[in-house]
Amino acid sequence: MPAQVQAAYTYCEAVTATQARNFAYGIRLLPAEKRQAMSALYAFSRRVDDIGDGGLGPDAKQSRLAATRDLLDRIRRGAVDEDDTDPVAVALADAARRFPLPLEGFDELIDGVLMDVRGQTYDTWDDLKVYCRCVAGAIGRLSLGVFGTAPGARDAARASEYADTLGLALQLTNILRDLREDAENGRTYLPAEDLAKFGCDSGFRSGTPPRGGDFTGLVHHEVRRARALFAEGYRLLPLLDRRSGACVAAMAGIYRRLLDRIERDPEAVLRGRVSLPGHEKAYVAVRGLSGLDTRTVSRHTVRRRA
Repeated sequence: MPAQVQAAYTYCEAVTATQARNFAYGIRLLPAEKRQAMSALYAFSRRVDDIGDGGLGPDAKQSRLAATRDLLDRIRRGAVDEDDTDPVAVALADAARRFPLPLEGFDELIDGVLMDVRGQTYDTWDDLKVYCRCVAGAIGRLSLGVFGTAPGARDAARASEYADTLGLALQLTNILRDLREDAENGRTYLPAEDLAKFGCDSGFRSGTPPRGGDFTGLVHHEVRRARALFAEGYRLLPLLDRRSGACVAAMAGIYRRLLDRIERDPEAVLRGRVSLPGHEKAYVAVRGLSGLDTRTVSRHTVRRRA
């Protein structure tokens, strides 16, 4: 690998290690070439997210996102040289040459961030699913381009669907975890019909639930929805090779445990960010590497077919 490309990947891996610790726990289980490619995917995704979350005005954000889309087009055309000054572009361009990445997924991510910039809200779960597919399902499908499916895997044709669904599960968990932070930034993601049903449409800008509302009921309702998405998305695991499956099981396992914590103490999301200690993340990673989650899903799938 040329030195410039190696340096570009090293930069992306540093970005991933410092800014995406949950993600990093999973991808460290991959062989080097796949780990590098996943770091490039993350670094580009992070750039798009940072534009949406930054302090610029809406017009400036839209201009930056348009420029990022132009860069993506250059990558798609193979027009980024190895000595380009943008390490993320260099790394992603190399990853796209090595793996069958559906780069249109990044177009979807940009579309999703534009929804944030425009202050879009969501009346129903079907509306919110569109956003979640853009900002998370698309990343699942891009990641599958790196993982590939195991030779002879049954239902391999549905792998992209499962990766997309798993992305939705992760994003809904993120939405619950960041409920107060998003509210303080003027963003509401949970469907308006759910907020109204549980009497929580006054918002979440304090450390206590909305008066007169059933906040616990609302959270448990969304947790059940996320669990159903996880159950469907986990059907991806038996379709992957051992180390790719371990990576996915580790990343998804961390978020499932976050969901468990949120379910046990719904008001915790109003007091601060819910997180897992390092030793628990390490346990999830070891569990994923052992293949336990994959075997469990495989047994359940066989029973469903019987």
